[in-house]
Order: sequence, then C-alpha cells, then structure tokens
Amino acid sequence: MSAGLAGHRLSLALTVNGRAVRTQAEPRTHLADLLRDTLDLTGTHLGCEHGVCGACTLLLDGEPARACLTFAGACEGAAVTTIEGLDDDEIAGELRAAFNREHALQCGYCTPGMLIAARDLVLRLPEADERRIRAGLAGNLCRCTGYVGIVRAVRGVIAERRGRGIPALTHGSQTAPRGLGPVGARLGAAASGGTMPARPDPAATATRPALIAIPEGFRPAHTFEQAFAVAHPPEAVFALFGDVAAVAACLPGAELSGAPAPDQVEGALRVRIGPIAAAFRGRARIERDEAARAGRIRGAGSDAGGRSATEGEIAYWVEPGAHPGTARVVLAVGYTLKGPLAQFGRPGLVRDLAGRITAEFARNLEARLSGSAIPVGGADLNPLRLLLGLLLDPLRRRLAAWRARKT
Repeated sequence: MSAGLAGHRLSLALTVNGRAVRTQAEPRTHLADLLRDTLDLTGTHLGCEHGVCGACTLLLDGEPARACLTFAGACEGAAVTTIEGLDDDEIAGELRAAFNREHALQCGYCTPGMLIAARDLVLRLPEADERRIRAGLAGNLCRCTGYVGIVRAVRGVIAERRGRGIPALTHGSQTAPRGLGPVGARLGAAASGGTMPARPDPAATATRPALIAIPEGFRPAHTFEQAFAVAHPPEAVFALFGDVAAVAACLPGAELSGAPAPDQVEGALRVRIGPIAAAFRGRARIERDEAARAGRIRGAGSDAGGRSATEGEIAYWVEPGAHPGTARVVLAVGYTLKGPLAQFGRPGLVRDLAGRITAEFARNLEARLSGSAIPVGGADLNPLRLLLGLLLDPLRRRLAAWRARKT
C-alpha cells in the first residue's frame, strides 16, 4: 500500500446478521478482521488466511464466501451472515443437533465454517450423496475428526429433510443476490444487463489505468488485465472474433454444444490444474460493438455434479498494434470460482493459468488467420509452477509491503 493510502479509511454501509451497520475500514482490511476486531463477531475464525482452510467461511449475499480473502471495502451494500446470525436458522439448528449426535466436532475451531458450508449443501443437494457431500466440504479442513462424523451428520440432515418432503432448491427458485456480489451469482442466474464498456481512445493508451474497469453491475471476486499482439490488421482480428466457432477452435480446451447463435453460445471449457481436472459446462452471452472494435462475453458454468462453479466476464478491445498491419488485443477479465477448485484458485495462480491460455490462444489465432492448422489441447497449469507459486507468493507480498513502507 502506498504511503498516500496508509491512513485512508472507507465508510461502509452493509447488513450484518440482519442489522444495518455503518462502519469504517482501511482499504486493505479483510472482512474477517472487520467482523472480529470492529464488530466483535468472533464466531468467524481465522486459520490459514489464504482461503484454503475454510475456517472463516460465512454467507455473503446468501452464498458461502471466504472472509479472509474478501476485502471489507468490496462489501458495500452486501448482506453478511456469520455463524452468530444463524442462531435461529432452522437448517443450522438441525445441523448443530446432528453434529452433536454424530460426534462431528472436537476442538470446534473449524465448526462455524463447516456448519455454514454444510448448510449450503443441505439447501442444494437433492439427495444424501456421500461423494458429493465430501466434495462440497473439500474446502473446509478439520484436523481432529477425520470427517466421518461430519459427513454422517450432513447426510442425516439431508435425508431427514428430503424424507419430510422438503426439496432441494433449484436454480430457478433461488433468489438472485445483489448484482452478482463479491462471490458471484448462483449458477444459472441470468447475466445482468449493462452497456458495452467504452473502448479507450488509442491516443490515451499511455494514460489508461493498469486495469480496465469491469462494467457496473458485475462485481467479480478477482479482476486482471492481459494483452497480446497479433501480426494481422485489427479489422481482420475483430472480424474473426465475430465467428464464435472459429474463436472456440482457437481457445485451448473449448468445445461447443451445437451451433452457436450470434449473441449466445453453449459449450464447455476443460481446465486442468496439476492433478485436478474439470470441464466447466455452461452458457455465455456475447456482445459486440463494431464501431469501437470492442466486445464482451459474460457466462457461467459448472463441472460435472456441480461441485465447482464459475462465473465471469471478458471485455476485449482490438487496437492498432505497434507496427502497421498489426493488432493489439486487450482483455479485462473478472471472475468468481466456487467449490473444490476454489481453494486452488488463488489470484496469482489463476493469472498464471490465464496467461498460458492467452499465449496459446494468440498462437492459435495467428495460425487461423494465416490459414495454418491449429493443435488440439486443454488448458493446463504445470504442477511445478503451481508449487512454486504457493511458495513464492508470500515472499512477493512481503517484498511489496517492505517497498511500500519505504515509499
């Protein structure tokens, strides 16, 4: 953080456990710290503070979220529910009783986050499927119980509720959260509308901020920008982007389901992070601005069984390149990631994966425009690079903090 922001505080208005709250926080303050240190809601526990252990899980606009990875400043207008706010909740009460009955807790440190994650499973899963329950709880770590009692407790509550005729929530019956919320909308929620983002004036490229703003109405958990050059004119590149099938052929791991429409497409994207693989199937809306040579793709998808889900948006601009007859493609990416893959979806690793996908896409795009063959493959992140990222990220953060203190 620069010296100019060190003493700055944000004024926030949000709803916490059904009560309107107005408070202040520094831009760097995480939601977990705000709840514990400012609002004295210590039921939200802090463990790894890297979004892996799940101890800090709470509900943000009705969906489970990691409080240690969520900036308080991103929660303006959000509805936050901590474990304290579920005292009178019917499902949470049934889960607490089942946890006691099945001896599903020992030290209890993971229990608040575990209960909130389990409550989401009780709401969503149509039946007491042990495999899906274990997958759904994969982001909540327990060092005491071995999970047997926890899984048995969750299975019992789901089976008992379905036996009473209480069905799982369908996507259509769920209430869409405010905008998309910091953790993203439920899978299947219609993408919110909005105007096409304005393409930056090429003359002002030098003064453009490092990150092009994602349009209002979409509030992803993470955003980043990437750009790549193509040795073909901007008009030819943008024209190819209008051919959905051609773009899918250039995108590693992408496959279409049937013939795409000009403004909508259905298909899948295969992604592999080390030993973990997923094929996200879903649909996306497509918008294009011919005059500005800009476009936007917004979509949602989930892997088989709905264990992991993602929602995101890519806004792009095709600009003149550094040399005549070349183009520069700028991508502004915003995304959310939920489920087992979310614990591996730290921003640095996702950017690494996105960088590899973008580089391969650029090569395939060049081949397509040149009339050459395109190799077939999926999006892959080398496990060694994944491990190095996990080891080096804390060092990079400490170095950045040290440099900020020196400025």
